[in-house]
Order: sequence, then C-alpha cells, then structure tokens
Amino acid sequence: MKRKPLAIAVKLIMTGSLVGAIAACGGGGGSGSSSGGGSSSGSSVGAVSGFGSVYVNGTRFETDGSVVSNDGLSREDQLEKGMILKIDGDWDDRGEGRADQITYDDTLRGPVSAMTWDELASTGTLTLLGQTVTLDSKTVFRGATPTVIAGNPTGYRVRISGWRMDDGSFRASYVGARALGDDFDDVNEVEIEGVVANLDASAETFTINGFLINYTSAVGDDDFSLDDLANDIVVEVEGFLDGTTIIAEEIDDEDDLFDNDDDVEISGTIYDFDAASGRFSLNGVRVQINGDTEFDDLGADSLADGLFVKVEGEAVNGVLVAEEIEGRESDAELDGRIESIDLDNESMIVSGVRVQLTGNTLIDDDDSGEDSRRSRAQDIESLQVGDYLEVEGRQQGTEGGFLEAISIEREDSDEDGDFELEARVTVIGTDSITIMNLEVLRSNFSLSGAQVGDEVEIGYRLTTGGQYELTGNVEVDSSGDSSEG
Repeated sequence: MKRKPLAIAVKLIMTGSLVGAIAACGGGGGSGSSSGGGSSSGSSVGAVSGFGSVYVNGTRFETDGSVVSNDGLSREDQLEKGMILKIDGDWDDRGEGRADQITYDDTLRGPVSAMTWDELASTGTLTLLGQTVTLDSKTVFRGATPTVIAGNPTGYRVRISGWRMDDGSFRASYVGARALGDDFDDVNEVEIEGVVANLDASAETFTINGFLINYTSAVGDDDFSLDDLANDIVVEVEGFLDGTTIIAEEIDDEDDLFDNDDDVEISGTIYDFDAASGRFSLNGVRVQINGDTEFDDLGADSLADGLFVKVEGEAVNGVLVAEEIEGRESDAELDGRIESIDLDNESMIVSGVRVQLTGNTLIDDDDSGEDSRRSRAQDIESLQVGDYLEVEGRQQGTEGGFLEAISIEREDSDEDGDFELEARVTVIGTDSITIMNLEVLRSNFSLSGAQVGDEVEIGYRLTTGGQYELTGNVEVDSSGDSSEG
C-alpha cells in the first residue's frame, strides 16, 4: 500500500502539531514499530524531495537542523531540493523517520567550461574540470536557470550533486550556480571525484577522466594515506585550479557508506552491472541480488547500466544485499492543467489524468525564486486548480490507471492551450483511445499502428462539451518498452 506522508504533513502543519512520535529504535532492522509497521535503523542515501524537516527516499526525517559537510554547509536551511544526502537514523513503513546525522558532500565543484540545454526537451550537458554531467527535467537548478547558464557558461561556477554513471560521467540531481568570482562558502575552489588513472608517483600526478591532478602539496583526508594511491581506485579531490591542472590539497578514497548489518535504502543510477553474478554498483556501493530479492515497478531482466533505481537491503561485509529494488525511471509524461486536487488522497486530476503524489515526488517551479525552500506542505498547498504542470512519473495500476508522479514542474503557461501525454495505451476503441484513466476521442485523426500496451504520444484538448479529443495523429514510440515488471 502506498504511504501518504504528504497529506499527514500538511494536516500537522495546518493544525500546528508536530510529527507523531517515531517508532522506538530496536537496534537492527525489521523490528516492529509502535504503530504496527516495520522499522529500520541504518542509513538512507538519496536526493532531497522536500522540506519540513527533510524528505529523502519518501521518508520525512525529523532533524535537529544540523548538517555535517566539508563543503561550507552546516545547517539544514542551507540544503536545497535535489541535493543527495546520507541520513543516519531510523525510519518506518509509514514514511516517518528520525535523523541522527545528515551528511552532504558535493560531487563536483568548479568553473563551467561548456553547457548545452534544450528548453523543449529539458535535457542538456554541462562540462567542468573535464567531466561531463548529464542534465534532465529532474535536475534541480538554483542560482540561475539552465537557459541562463547555457547562454554564458564560462560566466558561472557550479556545485553539482549527482550520481556517477558507468562511463565515468555524472547525472546531476542538483546544480547550484554562482556568477564567476562569487565563491561558495568553502576553503577549496574545486572538487572532483572519479577513478584514478595515469598515476605517476615520481611526479606526484594522476588524472581523472583525463583531467590532470597534482598532489605534491596534498594530504590524505580522514584515514586515507597518499601512499595508498593506485590506478583504478575511486578518490575525491579538493583543491584549486592552476590553469588546466588541479593542485590538490585534500584527497580521500571512497569510504564505505554503511556499517555492517545496517539497514540501507539508497537511490541512484546503476553502473558496472553484471547479470551473471547478479551484482551492480550504485553511488560507489556494490549491490548483490539473490533469490529473495523482490522487484517493484520493474523486472529482474530490466536491470541495466544507466537505470535509476532505489535499493533497500542490509549491508553485509561491505556489500548491500538487496531485499527490494524499485524502478524510479520515468516511463510517462504529462503536460496539462490541474482540474481538481484531493489533498486527503494526495492526488490531482490534470487534464483528465489522475496524478498520484508520494513522498518521493519532487515539486518545483520553472525558476529559482524565493520559494525554493518552502516546506513540503507549502509545496502542496501552492498547487492550485488552473496551474499548468509538466509531470514525469510512472504509469501505475493493473490497467495503467494513473500516473505516480516523480517530478512536478509548474510552468507559466501552456501557450496554445493544448495538452500532451506520453504513456502506454490501455484501450483502443473505434472512435477513441484510452491512456491510463483518460479516454480521448479520435476526432478526425488516425490511431493507425497503435496497439494496447504500446507507448504513444498524443496531443489533445478539452472540448466545450467537457470531453477530450485528439489534436493530431497518435504517434507510436517504436523504441519504447511496453513491458512492466
């Protein structure tokens, strides 16, 4: 059953109440909570989807307001949506948790050398320190919009919070921008992470994805010794730029994120997938699949490099043994207007489609305005009938009946008043096509080639009679995979 922490949060704030007591920590995972649901104790790693206190991986973690970071952040009110956190604490199946410690670390930080951005597709790439960063509609931008940065990329410094991909590139969850010369609150100018290559112990240099690192003046951070530097290990480097060389001041290896026997939930992008052994990596964590691993919103045969997932399991001798793997890649998109909102059930009707909110839903506007750190309850309250939204999510229900939102972005207008939907076909009739819970009249347009289960794209509009009708021919996505796990 889907949890409903959003409505709970709104109601609590409206009544001025605090969150109900968290289930008592019982040591290891799986102990019963006082409310009947299971509870876990360990670490949760994922991107912030909301505040009040902090939402990560669908759980609202109650915090003391402090943050542990080497990147100039020390308070919760300095965090932004999209930043990837490690939260050590307890959480339960109701979506409530308590954070004992929140840790944040930039993935990359430094001056931008190039950036592209497609406004219509909401995709692009950004380059800094020789590293390629993929941007998409779920990337949260603060300090400047992607269009503004792309218009003058070398005029900005950025901090990136993201996931490492199988080819060594990154997928950005958060991009914070500052005009060149306006530094972040950190003693080190740049930060980079990746795999050591071309190590020259005599010259005290190595490269990360081709970018030269000089570690003559560096020290090992935490318990890492520079004597342990070797090709093919993953390190994090902080320092400053000297032309096209990073002068390293601190170097650390990729620490074990979790303690043995910790309950773990972690979201990220799969890389180094090996189907034969049932192993892959996620944010530097090795994940092991076994016969008891359950799959939600994807099948075991769908696992592949580049797929975004959430894994829940137990840390055993440095490996995360997966108990459940949930697909978190969007497989449906909707552009439309809010027609009604049901706060109790955390759902909306958007241009005829039922949209379900969850604790994982990222709600953001199309700019980096003053409301970027409003609470989760305020995020929901800000949604109004008549607002035009871009929604990405997963098509759910035994008959594809609704859209579970992963991200919601409010747009200023819909220009021509038409709507768009990309999703799998539920029913094809003589004079209409049904996608999820939405029936659309064919009008004078073609349904040719479309079959039940196909991924299609339609443009449609609301008629004066209160029905929906196509505004063009149905387009079938021949590259889409219509199967579900």
